[in-house]
Parts: sequence; C-alpha cells; structure tokens
Amino acid sequence: MIKILKIIYFNLRLMVNRIRFFFSINWIKTLYFNFKMFPFEIAKQLPVYFYGKVKFSNLKGKISIEAPIKRGMIGFGQKFERMSVSKGISELFLAGELVFKGHAHIGKDFFFCVDKDAYCEFGFMGCLGSDVKLVCSKEIILGNWAGIGYESQIIDTNSHPMMNTETGEYYPMKNKIKIGNHNSFSNRISIMGNTKTPDHCVVASNSICNKDYTSLGSYILIGGQPAKLIKNNYARDWESEKERLKKHKRVKE
Repeated sequence: MIKILKIIYFNLRLMVNRIRFFFSINWIKTLYFNFKMFPFEIAKQLPVYFYGKVKFSNLKGKISIEAPIKRGMIGFGQKFERMSVSKGISELFLAGELVFKGHAHIGKDFFFCVDKDAYCEFGFMGCLGSDVKLVCSKEIILGNWAGIGYESQIIDTNSHPMMNTETGEYYPMKNKIKIGNHNSFSNRISIMGNTKTPDHCVVASNSICNKDYTSLGSYILIGGQPAKLIKNNYARDWESEKERLKKHKRVKE
C-alpha cells in the first residue's frame, strides 16, 4: 500500500512540475520570436524559449544556431538561481547578428542588446545570470561553459566619445570582448571593451575587467578594480558540475 502511495505521489508531483513549467513559458513571445526569426523548419521546433514578461524593442537583426536544433535549447528569462521573484523588466534589442553554438541560458530580468552591424556569439552552455546587462556594439564572444554572474554587465562600448584634452585625440568608442572557455564570473562584475580572458579563468565579485588577461595563462583567479592576478593554479571544478548543470538548466528533450 505504501509503495502504491509513493508511486501516486511521484506521478502527481511530476504532473504538477510539468504544469508549472508549461505556464512559466511566455508562449506568445516564444511563438512570435521563433517564427519571425527562423526558417519554418527550424521555427517549428521552438529552439528558443522566453520565460516571463519580456519586451522586444528591436528584432531587425539575425539569429542563427550552429548546432543540432533542440526544443527550448536557448532560454531567455530562465529562473535557475536562488532568487525566484522577477521584476518583469527583461528586454531584447536585436539589430545585429547573434550566434549560438549550442545550448545557452539567460536569467530573468535581463537586458540583451546587439546593435546594428555588431556580432555576438555564445558557446555551448553559455550563461548570463539574472539582472545581467549585455550591450554589444562591436563584438562579444563567450566561450563554451562561460558564465556571467547576476547583476553583472558586459559592455563593449563607452557609449560616448572620449578624448585626450591635450592632444585632441579621440579614444576608440568600441572594443571587442572575448571570454574564454570554462570561465566563471562571479556577481556584480563589469566586463568592458578590450577584455580577453584565457580558458579556465575565475573572476571575483565586484571586479572590473578591461584588458587582455590571456598572458597570465589558464587556471587563474583574477579580481579587483581593475582586475589583476590574484592566484595561480585556481579553477572551478567543471567536471563535477557539468551533469548537474545540464539537468538543472536544459529543457528535457
């Protein structure tokens, strides 16, 4: 009898979770985006899911997926962190080119902007946490298993013309950003133009990244304002987490 009750409880719980998941998806925005941005054969598989409230302020750009197409493989507005309440302020501005190399996940309350003539690329299992602002005016590339923590910003432009007051020379307004594979950025980090990180890099909270760190080598911890080397032989144990992260973030196929 107890065994039967356990089976019934398990099935009911599974059904409830499926119902909750179904209603967590913004089906109107999901259907609109997929069928507007992809060819029909791809769109009908619904590779991109939107969760919760989101504003499309521009969809004149291009999106492509350079990987086997799976339902819900890319999620905007996912609730995969401890903070479960959303402010409902997510916004997508896509005027340039956005490329996904596989599954990717963007947390709730995001601002995601790819300007005209700009290029943005996400590697396999690329991730932005909640309240992250991404502004791509030239080029931003995230490697495989690269994650940016909550309340961070990744911006490749100064947004305003800056000059040397003695020489009258103008500084470049836009500079590329390239994040290496297996990078773990903590929370409240500013990733600015010219940032380039090596593979297996960890960045401490409240840091400002604004230069090329690849000469420091892999398996490093950097941090500070601006960020500098803190420790060598330092790494997140990705192998012990990968299966859990896939199970936690990916839609069941």
